[in-house]
Amino acid sequence: MSSDVKDEPEAAGEGQPLRRLPRGRHNLPASVVRASQRERLLEAMLANVAEHGYEATTVPQVVATAKVSRNAFYELFSDKADCFLAVCDELATDVLDNIANPAQDEWRAALRAGTARYLRWWQDRPAFSRTYFVELPSAGARAVAQRDRQYERFRELFDGIAAWARIQEPGLPSVGPLASRAIVLAVTELIAEEVRAGRVGRLVELEDDVVALITLLLTGGAA
Repeated sequence: MSSDVKDEPEAAGEGQPLRRLPRGRHNLPASVVRASQRERLLEAMLANVAEHGYEATTVPQVVATAKVSRNAFYELFSDKADCFLAVCDELATDVLDNIANPAQDEWRAALRAGTARYLRWWQDRPAFSRTYFVELPSAGARAVAQRDRQYERFRELFDGIAAWARIQEPGLPSVGPLASRAIVLAVTELIAEEVRAGRVGRLVELEDDVVALITLLLTGGAA
């Protein structure tokens, strides 16, 4: 088949290489071509929003950065917001997956290790940190609703840790239903404040304080 893929850029945002395709005509399956185009468009959306902001980013900018045709964009996404939300959803899922399976057998050690990975993940991705914590609300109600769905997954994670803590430490008091919500909202806003202040490169320095805050809320103050 013949592809509408143009010259490949050398790299994508956050230092991740693009999926490269042969130049010119080739016989790659359509699914492979579309997967590469989608990946490049997501990377281009992230780069443009991080640099220009969501409101100022346009579909022509994104397709020019990705070197993918406008027709290909609209075969993959319904509009700019659809592409932007796909970026946010995929990367938010990635960060959750990165912390959801602790190797430690003790809940406090697992909490610390997961917190360290979480902060490092955002610190290593400054473009997405700004996009997610600063620009996402600009995409409107759909974006906020999607973020809330991701928050729910994080709340479920902390509910699980709270239950795990009481198996290992039966003397801990019961924890109320607001604890996991408070953790997610407090930690998210703390990181957002650091990102807005231009301190994304220092997020890992928050580890001790974030662990102490989460532990306080998970243990009902018993710590």
